[in-house]
Amino acid sequence: MITNPRPPLFRRLPLGVWVAAFWLTVIGIRVLTRADELHHLFQYNGNLEDMPLLVTAVVTTLVALLLARVPLAAVAVALAGCAYTIGMREVQETPVVQFLIADVIVGYCAATRSRLVSLCAAGMPVAMVTTMLAWGAVCEYPVNPLAFGALAATVAIAWLVGNTVRQSRAHVEALRGRATEQAITAERLRIARELHDMVAHSIGIIAIQAGMGSRVMDTQPAETRNALNAIEATSRETLAGLRRMLGALRQGEPESAPMEVAPGLGELDRLVEQTAGAGVRVALTRLGEPRPLPPEVDLAAYRIVQEAVTNVVKHSGTRDCRVTVDYGPEEVAVTVVDLGAGAGGPSAGSGYGIAGMRERVGLLHGEFSAGPRPAGGFQVAARLPLPVEVSP
Repeated sequence: MITNPRPPLFRRLPLGVWVAAFWLTVIGIRVLTRADELHHLFQYNGNLEDMPLLVTAVVTTLVALLLARVPLAAVAVALAGCAYTIGMREVQETPVVQFLIADVIVGYCAATRSRLVSLCAAGMPVAMVTTMLAWGAVCEYPVNPLAFGALAATVAIAWLVGNTVRQSRAHVEALRGRATEQAITAERLRIARELHDMVAHSIGIIAIQAGMGSRVMDTQPAETRNALNAIEATSRETLAGLRRMLGALRQGEPESAPMEVAPGLGELDRLVEQTAGAGVRVALTRLGEPRPLPPEVDLAAYRIVQEAVTNVVKHSGTRDCRVTVDYGPEEVAVTVVDLGAGAGGPSAGSGYGIAGMRERVGLLHGEFSAGPRPAGGFQVAARLPLPVEVSP
């Protein structure tokens, strides 16, 4: 059973609790330092400085409690505090502070809520400003239209800032989703290449051995037994490879299969033996000094040789081919040449073998060529550059 760790204390308690604790601390310090004002704290006419402080504390606490669930109610509370403190002329900044709190909530709604909710949140302070201007005109009360216009402008700015945050977040999510899709596609293609290179070669060998065994079953029992042994060995190796791949795909699970080393150029001798069992002789030549290669280069070089040899077995109609591996100072080159007539070789557009080899080489920024030879037969050649750190 998977249990999630408990969130930290700051996440478990609502924001309103921390805001209330902050204001209680501020008011408590003020009361303790000025004990004679304790009985004036809740008296509007007694202490004009502490009453706005108390209203601000109550408003911000209620706003923090309501913001996450009912943001429109939080806007209403902030505007109510603004309306209540307008008459406190001795502390004229308090109504502005309450209005700015409403602006903050408008920006929050524009960034995190739907367009309808954010527009309603922005409409409430604008409606309050409009109402106050109309009330001043009707009651012939002196008001400053520029000041109220500035307040309305702060609402618009808060909404625009929040909407910009919302759009930026949506853009980032879209980019992240696209990157995830590209990563999934690349991984799917990589798995498809591995399955094709591993299974196609083995199935080709099995098919040829099975056909050979069926033809000589009555006349040459020993050859039939050898073919069956080759089929068994190839099948077991293919099954082990599939298990390795499934283990890699399940490595995040608790009961994942143990990972094994991916094949490389060191496995070419065994590949030659398997191909010989299918009736095709492979002359393997190594040039330069064999040395350990980066895993991605080693695997790509092996898969290219494996696929090219498989194509020789399946398509060329010949019983001989040459494989050359050249370990250069800055690259490794592999060449597979069959000695057939060339007409039976795979074309660049048939199946996925040639395309898969070209894609492997392209991912490593190498060079690849495949096609009939002027002298006859078919040739596959790849040059894979080595990273600087592994160059001798």
